[in-house]
Amino acid sequence: MSGVSEKANDTAGHRKRLRERFLKGGGAALADYELLEMVLFQAQARRDMKPLAKALLKRFGSFGNVISADPVELAEIDGAGESVIAALKTIQVAAQRLVHDEVMDKPILSNWQRLMDYCRVNMARNKIESFRVLYLNNLNELIADEEQQRGTVDHTPVYPREVVKRGLELHATALIMVHNHPSGDPRPSKADIEMTKEVRDTAEKLGISLHDHIIVSKSGNTSFKDLGIL
Repeated sequence: MSGVSEKANDTAGHRKRLRERFLKGGGAALADYELLEMVLFQAQARRDMKPLAKALLKRFGSFGNVISADPVELAEIDGAGESVIAALKTIQVAAQRLVHDEVMDKPILSNWQRLMDYCRVNMARNKIESFRVLYLNNLNELIADEEQQRGTVDHTPVYPREVVKRGLELHATALIMVHNHPSGDPRPSKADIEMTKEVRDTAEKLGISLHDHIIVSKSGNTSFKDLGIL
C-alpha cells in the first residue's frame, strides 16, 4: 500500500508543480505535452497523464492536432476514454468560441487577421471539405456565419443561387466565402474559380458584393482577391 501511496503523492506533486509553472509563466512555460497534461487533469483526478499526453502527441503530431482530432481516432489511443475525449473537445470548442466572439458583430475588413484566425481555427484541420459563407451588413459587420455545404475529402457542391438567396433573407449587403482544402494545398482549383465567379455575378445582380473567397488549409490561406481573381 505504501508504494501506491507514494506514487499518488508523486503524481499530486507533479500536478501542483505544473500548475504553479503555468500560473507563473503562462503557456510559454510549458512544453506541448505538459500543456496537454494540464487539459487531461480535468478528465482523470489522480492518474499520471504524462504517458497519455505523449502518446496523443506522437499519434497526431501537435497540440492543435490533438484537440482537433476526430473522437473516433482519439478513442483508438489506449487510455483515451469518454472523459478524456470530452476534455479535449471542450478545449477545441472554447478556442472556436473565443475567436468567434472576436469577429462577430464587428467590422470585418478592419479585423482581417482575426477573421483569418477564426477561419483557420474552425476549418483548417477538418478532414472533410466544407463551404461556409460569412454574411455582412452595410457596415461590413459580420451578421451571420453559416455552413452551406459539406462534402467529401476533396469536393463540396456549392449552389450559387442558395448562397445569394440566404443573403437576401439576412438583408446582407456583402459576403465572404470560405472553404477548406483537407489536402493541405490552399491553391484554388479550376472549379473553385468558376464557382466563385458565378456567385459573384449572381450576387452583384441583386446588390450584394462578394468581398473575397478564402481557402484555408493546414499549410496556409489563399485569398482570391489577393490573387486578382476578384
